[in-house]
Amino acid sequence: MSAARPVEIAVQDPAGARVAMGAGATRLELCQALEVGGLTPSLGLLEAALAATEPSAVNVLVRPRAGGFVYDAEEVALAGADIRACVERGAGGVVVGALTATGGLDIETLRRWRDAAGAATLVFHRAIDAAADPNAVFDMLVAEGVDRVLTSGGASRAIDGVTTLGAFAARSGDVEVMAGGGVTPADIPALFSVGVHAVHLSARARAGHEAPSGPGGGSSGHDVTDVAVVREAVAAATR
Repeated sequence: MSAARPVEIAVQDPAGARVAMGAGATRLELCQALEVGGLTPSLGLLEAALAATEPSAVNVLVRPRAGGFVYDAEEVALAGADIRACVERGAGGVVVGALTATGGLDIETLRRWRDAAGAATLVFHRAIDAAADPNAVFDMLVAEGVDRVLTSGGASRAIDGVTTLGAFAARSGDVEVMAGGGVTPADIPALFSVGVHAVHLSARARAGHEAPSGPGGGSSGHDVTDVAVVREAVAAATR
């Protein structure tokens, strides 16, 4: 019998969580504001998403603001509090990332956040792709013992970083390498062919274009999780 390799879907609401898991996704990254790369969801959103699906499948993005990954002490403390709150409510994992001003891995912050996460899965996100030397940061993450690294291999899109992704997977040890960044279902076989362990995509579509909008209301429409794209991604991941 064929088996699907892990497919993670980024979702922004409980409906997206139900759609993605119902269509065969392995797990979720829960966030809000995907249009700016994702931010920490509210606790209300987290609790609703946990109630909508299996909590162990929910990995919560903890990112206190947009605009890079270099954080001051107050932001580090805020993210730590959010990590603890997410884990206390039953989230299976947290997704984090922090860099130094020179583009290296902020090890001290990573360790503080790992302590806050306790036994939950610790995922380092695509901050690695903004690092001065993604290869060096990857090796440090392996040494630090994170559970999973979400990366495009330093490219704009994961499919363009496939060679680096394969090199990461070859020396990842116990760390799961998850390819993400502009992933489409058509990219998935090639990504798995180089040895990555999982893929990540948002599977977004636009809805609500007919809704009134205007000054202060932003653009019309909003993102939803497209069940057809999720199904196509899961099918592409089946060996």
